[in-house]
Amino acid sequence: MSENVVHLHKPTDPPPPETAPTVLTVVPDPPAPAPVPLWVRSGRAVKRAVTDERTKTVVRATARHGLYTFNGGRIVARRAWDGRTGARYERMIRAAEAAGNLEAAEEWEERLQRFRAARHHRRMDLLHSPVEVAKGAAVGAGMSIGVLVALGVALAINTGQVGDVITPLSATIDFIALLIRIVQIVWGPALTISPLLALLALWSVGRKQHAAPAWALPANARSGEGEPITPSIVVKALRDLGIPALRNAIKEMGDAGASMLGPIRIAGCGVEVDVTLPSGVSTVEVQQRRRKLAENLTRHEHEVFITIPQAARTVRLWIADSGALDEPIGPSPLVTDETLTADYAKGKAPWGQDLRGDAAALSLYQRHLLITGLSNQGKTAALRALALWACLDRRVEFRIADLKGAGDWAMFDGLATILIQGPADEQVIEATEMVEGLVEEMNRRIEVRRTDPNAAFPPLIGIVDEAQVAFMCPVKDDEGRPYGGSKATSRYFMAVRKVHNQGRVVDVILWEGTQDPTDQNLPKLVREGAHTRASLALGTESQARMALGDKAVDGGAAPHLLRQGLDKGTLVVASDGIAIPAGQASLTVRTHYINDEQATTITDRAKALRGDVATVHAIDRGEQRDPLADIATVLGNDSRVRTQEVITRLAALDAGAYGGWSFIDLKRVLDAVGAEPYKSDGRMVVSRDRVATALANRDTEGSASAAQ
Repeated sequence: MSENVVHLHKPTDPPPPETAPTVLTVVPDPPAPAPVPLWVRSGRAVKRAVTDERTKTVVRATARHGLYTFNGGRIVARRAWDGRTGARYERMIRAAEAAGNLEAAEEWEERLQRFRAARHHRRMDLLHSPVEVAKGAAVGAGMSIGVLVALGVALAINTGQVGDVITPLSATIDFIALLIRIVQIVWGPALTISPLLALLALWSVGRKQHAAPAWALPANARSGEGEPITPSIVVKALRDLGIPALRNAIKEMGDAGASMLGPIRIAGCGVEVDVTLPSGVSTVEVQQRRRKLAENLTRHEHEVFITIPQAARTVRLWIADSGALDEPIGPSPLVTDETLTADYAKGKAPWGQDLRGDAAALSLYQRHLLITGLSNQGKTAALRALALWACLDRRVEFRIADLKGAGDWAMFDGLATILIQGPADEQVIEATEMVEGLVEEMNRRIEVRRTDPNAAFPPLIGIVDEAQVAFMCPVKDDEGRPYGGSKATSRYFMAVRKVHNQGRVVDVILWEGTQDPTDQNLPKLVREGAHTRASLALGTESQARMALGDKAVDGGAAPHLLRQGLDKGTLVVASDGIAIPAGQASLTVRTHYINDEQATTITDRAKALRGDVATVHAIDRGEQRDPLADIATVLGNDSRVRTQEVITRLAALDAGAYGGWSFIDLKRVLDAVGAEPYKSDGRMVVSRDRVATALANRDTEGSASAAQ
């Protein structure tokens, strides 16, 4: 009987799959690395020990303190030699001769002769001094013994003891013996310690003078960044410029190389010093090594400026405190002082600060303006800051063409009589006609001035931002004349030239801002017609010469050395409208930045001063004008406007239609509709209500005629 086995639980483990027979692969062990030779291991260990930072620190400290002591001994020896000989006077004579100062050389030679005479007198006295000393010693000893014996006699008389006569003399001898014993005890240790004290004194002298190579100095002393400027630092920096004639002259001067330097003066956030160069060294050679000079002075290149003062063979160094130029300047007075007003003729626009930290203000009176620079360096902000000040003078009229069209001048809507915004060819055409309108107004004023030499005109400022767009425009008009270009056929170029030639005398002024000046986008005749020329950071020296002129660049102006992106708002100005130190051809100004919100607040104040102005955003061309409707447009919200101002606004609206208008033309139109001008406060004015009534009556009559 067979037994059945019953499984109560289902097996959960799956049956093992059928697998192929296992193949074992024997992997041989990698070969053992070859033993590293002992000399290689030793070399690596030595290299690690030598290059370890702790080893470098120990070597640096050992060398530093050893050189402090050695060079301290040299300094003390030199001082002693200078004190005992005429070496100091001879160095000063050589320095004066090297600098070409014969008067100083003669004075030092006289001092040398007096020193030698006094030294000879002292040496002659030494020949007789032994005899005099012996006599003095004998007399002194005799007197001392006599005094002691007399004192002993007095003591003996007082005590009645004859032996007390020699008591004072005996006590003195005992005291001298005590001193001798003390010296005998101290002498040995003193001989042992004195060399150590002498070495310590020499080490202290060397440490105070940093008498060790730069690599051996501590980390804070090695960098030298921010250390105060001293005459020795300036002389050393000049010596190491790599100019052989300058280096040799300073070596001949010795320590007197500082005689080249004028006094070091505090100048704003830095110091200023004049350096008279020795014969054979030109100012250009020093200017061309600005970066190396800055590094020798432990400054960055942008923290050292080299200008040429009036004195011959002299350069003026302005050295900023380390990092001072990277700190922002304060806000503009236009922002902080809400009561500030402007006077175009007599005032100056608060533009920023010079490198000394003093306020830099620019006169705008009858000066054409040109501002250049690379893109995104603050050109528009600098140009707009001047306009924001001028707009606070209610007499000033603005006509603005912003050929970038980014809204940087939008706050002048309702303030400028013309505001063109946009980079397209259409805006270039309108900007050209705007400048041609300035020419028409200029010609009209000149005609008035011929009949009335004392005639005065309100200032008219035309602004073209991104003017390079106009110069580069390829579009031509119906007669085939190009709007852009730099030839006599260019409409924009010729209009600018005409304003530059004669506009100033009748207060028609043109300001231009342009990028990256070249002969193509800023012709020579245009840039040289500006009275005030300013430049932000540029790429090359040739561009700097285009922007500011050869005279300014040869005098030290260097906008091409400003740091792109870091020196935003910093510009170099060449103008007689700003206070420039005597002997300099330019001034570096860090301009105040006024943002859009602040600019809008300022223009709102200007609008409150002068009332609303009807701003034209596009110039109509070739269409029939309605004089009465245009008069109503330019009157805006003003209840009454002077007739001359109405004529000016009409010319701004359409120079072609109204540029030649006079008072007779205006009066003829208004008299015909019963809105004739009348006198108010002694001046002829036009009433807005009269014009509006006449316009309404005309429209009503026109409607009635049409109905019939």
